[in-house]
Amino acid sequence: MRKTPTRASRTPRLRAALVAVAVAAVTGTTLAGSPAVASSGAAPTTDTTQFKGVNWADPRDNFADDLLQLSGLSTTDTYRQTYAKATRIIAAFRANLGANTVRLPINPYTVNGAYWKSYRGVIDAASDQGFKVIVSYWEGTGAQKDGYIDDTATYWPMWDTVVKAYKNDKRVYFEPMNEPHGYTDTEWADIAAKWLSTYSKVPRNRVFVSGAGYNDHVTSVCADPRLKGTYLSLHHYGFWKEYATYDQWMADLKVRIGDCANRTVADEFGAPMTTGLNYNVKTPDDNFVNYVQAVTDTFRELKMGSVYWPGLRTDDTYSVQTLTGTTARPWLATTNQSGADRLAWAWGRGKPVKG
Repeated sequence: MRKTPTRASRTPRLRAALVAVAVAAVTGTTLAGSPAVASSGAAPTTDTTQFKGVNWADPRDNFADDLLQLSGLSTTDTYRQTYAKATRIIAAFRANLGANTVRLPINPYTVNGAYWKSYRGVIDAASDQGFKVIVSYWEGTGAQKDGYIDDTATYWPMWDTVVKAYKNDKRVYFEPMNEPHGYTDTEWADIAAKWLSTYSKVPRNRVFVSGAGYNDHVTSVCADPRLKGTYLSLHHYGFWKEYATYDQWMADLKVRIGDCANRTVADEFGAPMTTGLNYNVKTPDDNFVNYVQAVTDTFRELKMGSVYWPGLRTDDTYSVQTLTGTTARPWLATTNQSGADRLAWAWGRGKPVKG
């Protein structure tokens, strides 16, 4: 679930998302069907602060019925060209933001054909620079954009290929599906458990199990003993509410996490970065300022890793980086230094918000 800045009105998917999350009121009411407190079982670590990252996205929001083309890259690039461009962009994420993690989309069109050889250049370039890489499956667009796996006949061969290529690379992590909102909590847990049993040789601490719905709560997957030992993926956005105070945003986030913070990474969260907002100063009447300050404070407090949406996506007002340089030698510039400062704070560096 992302903000799509090129559209003035809310998409049907966004409207559905708002309905889905409305059950969690600003007062901290528990999501329907999801306990506020869930037993986390065997956790892969005592905290998830090792993940300090950003999403690198296709301008189409990663929902595509064809090849994924990350911002700044081209589907006509060779492996060598892709690797060279990705090396520079990954280096810019580190230099400009202090990031050490990147989340990347995959789909069957990209993996099951000839382009996979080139696309691997992105994953390899990130891993070779010491970045952690979260590889996540995105469904298609149009009629395919319904929160279900589009086609199991191509989904499982896709993962066969990706797992075979990267099962021995300890920097690569696997996320079976982004925002599985078509399924009930139980149905999604069943699919995640099937993924784990299918790829049983993949260490569980290299798997991110998405929270149910739009990744909007992790309490149900956290409570499922079949999924123990995995990381949990949470998404959380400021446009879910027209307005909430700092304290209300903090309460809203915490109820979605329950007692599972030691397994949870917020691998999508975001707010406007190109509209001039100052996230370093308390501004109680601004919903997005309240949101950003609350969630970054919470991630730091709970020792949670976080992966901002998006680090780079062309023409996205939420993008904290923008392309500079030439097509062959891209680099990045920061779109909102105060936003970058809040990311640094969430990741354990920097200074708190000014009064």
